[in-house]
Amino acid sequence: MAFGYSPSYCSFWRTLLGLYCLFTLVHTVISTPPEDPVKCVSGNTNCIVTNSLGAFPDRSTCRAANVAYPTTEAELVSIVAAATKAGRKMRVTTRYSHSIPKLTCTDGNDGLFISTKFLNHTVQADAKAMTLTVESGVTLRQLIAEAAKVGLALPYAPAVHDYVTEIRMVSPGSVNDGFAKIRVLSETTTPNEFNAAKVSLGVLGVISQVTFELQPMFKRSLKYVMRNDLDFNDEALTFGKKHEFADFVWLPSQGKVVYRMDDRVAVNTLGNGLYDFFPFRSQLSAVLATTRSSEETQETLRDAHGKCVTATTISSTLFSTSYGLTNNGITFTGYPVIGSQNRMMSSGSCLDGLEDKLTSACAWDSRVKGVFYHQTTFSIPLTQVKSFINDIKSLLKIDSKSLCGLELYYGILMRYVTSSPAYLGKETEAIDFDITYYRANDPLTPRLYEDFIEEIEQIALLKYNALPHWGKNRNLAFDGVIKKYKNAPAFLKVKESYDPNGLFSSEWTDQILGIKGNPTIVKDGCALEGLCICSDDAHCAPSKGYLCRPGKVYKEARVCTHVPK
Repeated sequence: MAFGYSPSYCSFWRTLLGLYCLFTLVHTVISTPPEDPVKCVSGNTNCIVTNSLGAFPDRSTCRAANVAYPTTEAELVSIVAAATKAGRKMRVTTRYSHSIPKLTCTDGNDGLFISTKFLNHTVQADAKAMTLTVESGVTLRQLIAEAAKVGLALPYAPAVHDYVTEIRMVSPGSVNDGFAKIRVLSETTTPNEFNAAKVSLGVLGVISQVTFELQPMFKRSLKYVMRNDLDFNDEALTFGKKHEFADFVWLPSQGKVVYRMDDRVAVNTLGNGLYDFFPFRSQLSAVLATTRSSEETQETLRDAHGKCVTATTISSTLFSTSYGLTNNGITFTGYPVIGSQNRMMSSGSCLDGLEDKLTSACAWDSRVKGVFYHQTTFSIPLTQVKSFINDIKSLLKIDSKSLCGLELYYGILMRYVTSSPAYLGKETEAIDFDITYYRANDPLTPRLYEDFIEEIEQIALLKYNALPHWGKNRNLAFDGVIKKYKNAPAFLKVKESYDPNGLFSSEWTDQILGIKGNPTIVKDGCALEGLCICSDDAHCAPSKGYLCRPGKVYKEARVCTHVPK
């Protein structure tokens, strides 16, 4: 998604973007769904796993001797028992493998992947008790739809685990257990283990079933409003108290914020709205390839102006088309859009499309030339959000074009989160900052304004001690992360009890849990991919003019800065 560097070039890309948006508006049914993230040489043996982008942060390949696809809890028990008896390493994989870091990787080549792909059924729906029990492979989209069938709703998505009331987990067992043990965990019977299992990173065993406590179905009334960001520093602290489902999209280089005014209304309120977010709809592979090529060209030519023009056009187009909201499932006629919780909460129709031989696909599908990006997501305590926003604004004063690249990927998404009893959950009231940005195909190729984004990342993690999202970050975000969790010792104690031989652990989980090793990788060019924080010019791209320098606002930062000769 990029404009160019001459009037005719800009005009061409505006035309292309218009065609792209027109296609996105109408092309919502047919789309080749993402492939299984596990691929094997022969049957279910000699396998590799990847994430939804087709590349882990360090671009390594994760292997296992084979993959198992249990369809019932009984089959899962048999699989875990056999692997435990043989002393084999195991890791769980999912249908779409959306976690960017190496959470699905096991060690060496002889391990076992256990996929929850076919553990995707509803076990029990109890409308009277307002609970829903599902197998662990059920997607969030499925969960929301299944709840709606019995008149129930999941209130809020960013912390789904806080609506969990019971977890069934299969973990390694002793000889007397038959080498596998089913554990039934809840807040009332096993609170310590339950709070460890809510966010377990897969190191306690395989979750087989989850029970959610839901609410009666309700409707939401939503409208988007775009304003300048002059008072955003203060508004961010109070806006969430005014609207139950509030969030923001900050467009810092444009000096604008899109406010989501989103509230619960009675279920009998008129309206049949639907939210199908445009960037998550199916998109023509040819258009994806062209827009990716244009951004690559702008990166090569260091065309900051072109990126800013593109960003403004994309932002205004998304806003003017209501981001994919419709009042009746077909057309948008105006705000507010009112619809049932299940129709307003879940987006991403490209996952549900029909096979079309990759004529169209989800934008991030690695089988086509589409978007390829880094993602940096972290929680800043609410008490420090104002200062953090001010720091970003100070960077913008140095170069107003520096963050246009973020706005090509929707902008900075900000969502309110609350503290969680989960041992590895959120520690306090906070705002999640979700930042997505260009990633080069060549790991040794620096990005335009590399240093500005690196500095924001380090301001958050080091100055404000932000908690990184376990599934949406680069390696450096996890350096020493376990020390930020006051309940980490309690979690590790449960881990030792459940899996004393570490069969469900891996080199990566040992690193991020502070057990052994470090998630950072120090080598030439390591800072370009977020594998390290630079301490030497060689960690950047000195041959291309990128050298390791102090931050511009946060002087303690060390970032790869382009230094013209």
